[in-house]
Amino acid sequence: MAAENHMDSCMLRIENGDTMYLAWLHEVWVYPPLKFKNKKQERFYWRTVRDVKKCLPYAKMITADMAYADAELAKLPDQKARKKWWRSFERQLFRKYEKDFRGMYASQGRMLMILLDRETDRTSYDLIKQYKGKAAANWWQFIAKLFKNDLKEEYDATDKDRIVERVINLVEAGEL
Repeated sequence: MAAENHMDSCMLRIENGDTMYLAWLHEVWVYPPLKFKNKKQERFYWRTVRDVKKCLPYAKMITADMAYADAELAKLPDQKARKKWWRSFERQLFRKYEKDFRGMYASQGRMLMILLDRETDRTSYDLIKQYKGKAAANWWQFIAKLFKNDLKEEYDATDKDRIVERVINLVEAGEL
């Protein structure tokens, strides 16, 4: 028979007369120290840290908003009702985020796209296509291409986005 006694993030468990102390610790990420080849690389890294710190909370909030929207849209009976609800929700989202997004740098907008892909496992193109339609997704892809971006680019934590993943892990662990 086991008796358990819960405290914050630790627990005492008594089993067969033996007392065990159990504690839950947050994940610890250990990376080798960074060695920058030049100042340009170092600036890139610290700009990435700045952009992740600013955009990660927004990516998480937007992901929660999308989950809410998906649940609400699933409840509605027909396409007309979904369109009406979406227009209202879209206006609400603009009021919520517009001021903050207008103050972002272009690099932070790109970072937000990367982080949304990471959080939702869907590219920005797919998200626009889902909520606004294929024509709107193609239009924004065209605009993105004009500025040398790609809405269809996927997040790759093991290769091209490994520095971003490292920064995210360190920021979430409170180490940056």
